[in-house]
Amino acid sequence: MTRPVGYYVHHQGAGHWERACRIARALPRPCTLIGTLSGLDRTQAPGPVLDLPDDRLPATGFAGRDGESGRPEAFHYAPLGLPGLRHRMAALAVWIAEADPALIVVDVSVEVALFARLMSVPVLMVRLAGTRTDPPHLEAFRSATRLIAPFPRVLEGETIPAWVREKTLYAGFLGAAASAARDPDPAGPIVAVFGRGGAGGHREHLAAAAGAVPERDWHVLGPIHGETARAPPANLHLHGWVAEIEPFLARSALVVGGAGDGVVAAVAAAGRRFVCLPEPRAFGEQTEKAAALERLGAAVVRTAWPAAEDWPALIRAGFALDPAAISTLHDPDAVPRLAAAIEAIARGIEARAPSGL
Repeated sequence: MTRPVGYYVHHQGAGHWERACRIARALPRPCTLIGTLSGLDRTQAPGPVLDLPDDRLPATGFAGRDGESGRPEAFHYAPLGLPGLRHRMAALAVWIAEADPALIVVDVSVEVALFARLMSVPVLMVRLAGTRTDPPHLEAFRSATRLIAPFPRVLEGETIPAWVREKTLYAGFLGAAASAARDPDPAGPIVAVFGRGGAGGHREHLAAAAGAVPERDWHVLGPIHGETARAPPANLHLHGWVAEIEPFLARSALVVGGAGDGVVAAVAAAGRRFVCLPEPRAFGEQTEKAAALERLGAAVVRTAWPAAEDWPALIRAGFALDPAAISTLHDPDAVPRLAAAIEAIARGIEARAPSGL
């Protein structure tokens, strides 16, 4: 009997969930998506889901660390006296005991990776960009059967230890399958993209940017906050959250956005010139990825939102980019190839059962 796999989904933003659904859909065996799933579109799931209790601290939410002074060095997040965390791990343990999964993909959590290993389940751990060489990450990497990097090898950081690189399967960007990319329209609009995992765009900043480049329409996708003291310019169009950004990118001449995996993957698939404004993330995830894109000539990067007077020169620099530099980072077969690799690992595990790994 074919054993299922589990796929643990982190609850920051929507990118982890969308990536998990794509991979699960491509797997030839049952895959249960696991995590705190409130606010996510569960209709995307191609199979069963396990909705775990929320483990976020009620007063401070989730910032990746719990602030506990006596926390073991192997963990980032292990607060004491939190029922949601206790119930969460209990539900995961029950599912493991009943489903007997061949493996669990963890995207991402040091604690879940180590917990699954304690439950005697092989782990494939997703390893995000950034300098993740702290003790909790390294111990989780050590405990995993294999690591998965959801980005191309050429974007790897220089500080990553050799043994971590050797253990890593560089899957490439795992974004949605792109429609046939066409050359950018030189007269096309600028599209600015904000994901759910960050602060979103600010109305005043966007109005100033669009006002500084009045010859282009600006289409803004994603969450927006703040107010503006003046009427927004006529060339600024705020669409809010949209289910698919690809149709907007296909009509664009240039994209402005952060360095999250989903945005960069979509820009690479569309082959669009890119002004990258990395958002603050733990372990330098976006800033390091943006720096790698800049080294490759695939993006113009600024580490803070530019002043209004800086936008005309920045947009000119963006249009001077060769879009081929970022389009070469797109691999249309990344998702099915990763699914095939996960299946091969699962089959190898099953072939060695019940004597163990």
